[in-house]
Amino acid sequence: MTAPKKIFGTDGVRGTANVEPVTAETALKLGRAAAHVFKNLELQARGRGKHKIVIGKDTRLSGYMLENAISSGILSMGVDVLFIGPLPTPGVAYVTRSLRADAGIVITASHNPYADNGIKFFRADGYKLDDKIEDKIEDLVFSGEIENIRPTAGEIGKAVRIDDALGRYIEFAKSSFPRGMTLEGIRVVVDCGHGAAYKSTPCVLRELGAEAIVFGNQPDGKNINENCGSMFPETLCAKVVEHKAHLGIAHDGDADRVLLCDEKGKLIDGDDIMAICALEMLAKNTLAKKTLVATVMSNAGLEAAITKAGGKMLRTAVGDKNVIDEMLHHGFNFGGEQSGHLIFRDCGTTGDGLVAALQILRIMKAKDTPLSQFAKCWTRFPQLVTNVQVREKKPFEQLDGVMKLVAQAETELKAAGGRVLLRYSGTEPKVRLLVEGRDAKSLAAWSKKICGAIEKQIGV
Repeated sequence: MTAPKKIFGTDGVRGTANVEPVTAETALKLGRAAAHVFKNLELQARGRGKHKIVIGKDTRLSGYMLENAISSGILSMGVDVLFIGPLPTPGVAYVTRSLRADAGIVITASHNPYADNGIKFFRADGYKLDDKIEDKIEDLVFSGEIENIRPTAGEIGKAVRIDDALGRYIEFAKSSFPRGMTLEGIRVVVDCGHGAAYKSTPCVLRELGAEAIVFGNQPDGKNINENCGSMFPETLCAKVVEHKAHLGIAHDGDADRVLLCDEKGKLIDGDDIMAICALEMLAKNTLAKKTLVATVMSNAGLEAAITKAGGKMLRTAVGDKNVIDEMLHHGFNFGGEQSGHLIFRDCGTTGDGLVAALQILRIMKAKDTPLSQFAKCWTRFPQLVTNVQVREKKPFEQLDGVMKLVAQAETELKAAGGRVLLRYSGTEPKVRLLVEGRDAKSLAAWSKKICGAIEKQIGV
């Protein structure tokens, strides 16, 4: 008998909503399995009474279906559910800790289109699950081991709605900004991507004194990430220039990431944010072990800037979970991804787009300097990232000539300090190719050759 197909990816369970594994049936089984695992991790609940699991979500239409299914599974195992409604992923992590719950679940597909959805889990301390706990949950979904565990009468769990979850997260986010400092005199354009931050980010900025010009804040269940947010920042950049704003902020669907725009309309990505913040932390001696944690996708120029300033940069595999694991393992306090996941461990337990934006605003305000000036603190090496839609994820070694082309590109680019990174996306049916070096024309040529060979064999 073949082993059941793995349902956990690089960041929880994700796929097309109402297609396996993102169905009501599997969500119910996940709820039962997760309740059983978390109930047995700590036999004594963190709060009073039964064990409790927080459930939050983004603004997708399918969130209602999955929320009800997974909560039914949890309740059937004698664990209570705390519904907190639409809230950014970092908000779910924080509220899980704040309410002394035993675990947290967020229903989201992050930056993916609205037709997709997913399920992420948090431990009681607000950190994402390690692989062992995910494996245990997955095993229980398929094994039927807990099929006969059926609490009855008063042992069945109950569900309650937490009305102040949004307020709790807003106060938490504001606490990452210096007490006594305000954003008065700062004009910010915000694109919420019609996602989970449509209330929280504008509210925090305004409560800190900023003038906030907001769009992408009218979710209808279908418009999340649609030509807006951090996946489509062009409109944000245009509006920053139009409104003569000091800064632009763009979130993805669950607001665990952020991209910024400076006052001139230039996009500021995760590498820029890491450079600005890490260099400031090095200068203040607040960067733990003088080390920034980034991924293999970050630009080599970032590493050069950190090294020149007396620090060092460690790289992990792609995924904010890998960054956080490295930070936890070695006691580092700042890391992130080029895509805009930034983890300030002194402030929170997971990527938080709002907290990251506030750190940049704090630096701008303290030094009374425009963002475009801070972005000049490092020099980006030419880098080209190309995505290829594929119909299957066949091992690259089985694709005719692809690895030979990669080897040839590596030989040429490494001679000038460059590199090649070829991988499959962990969340989408795509190949991602990164080529980096000193000569942009050479990068474009190699990208065309390698991607062309892939597209010809497994392209859509």
